[in-house]
This record gives sequence, C-alpha cells and structure tokens, in this order.
Amino acid sequence: MVILAASVELYLPGVASLKEKRGILKSLIARLHKQFNVAVAEVAFQDVWQSATLGVAIVSNGAPHAEQVLERMLGWIERNRPDVEIVGHTLEILHFNTG
Repeated sequence: MVILAASVELYLPGVASLKEKRGILKSLIARLHKQFNVAVAEVAFQDVWQSATLGVAIVSNGAPHAEQVLERMLGWIERNRPDVEIVGHTLEILHFNTG
C-alpha cells in the first residue's frame, strides 16, 4: 500500500475577501474529492485572501498510480479553474508493507 501526501500551493488572483476565498476553495475541494477520489483540505494561509495551500492524500496500490492521479488532478485544476493558479507543489510517498 502506498500513500501519497502532497501540498499544493495556490494563488487566487481575483479574490477580495476571505468569504470569497472560502467559496472558491469549498467548491474546488468538493470537486477534487468527487472527480479524483482524494482527500483534500486547506492546510495553510487560512487568513490570507489570495493564497492557499491544500493538503492532498491519495491511497493506492503503487507509487506510479498515485503520482498519475496527482498529475491528472493538477492538470484538471489548470484547465478547468482559471480563477486558481498553481504556484507549486511538493509530494511525499509513504510505502507500507501490508503482508
């Protein structure tokens, strides 16, 4: 079993309030969970209007599959969410021996 833990840094250029930011992130997080079956939460910059960091967790049989899911998810954000810019991302893969 493999768990991929990623941090995705976002810039939200048009946001003028925390309320607006929360609406954008709530919608984005729900869509990512539904579309890619990943766990997502805002993990940093909660009080900053135009910045956010999302924590993403993916459980898979292997690292290549988990990395593919992350790359598809990042591509989806870039294609479908012009209101959100990906500034950067990091990932860590944890391997567990289940047998």
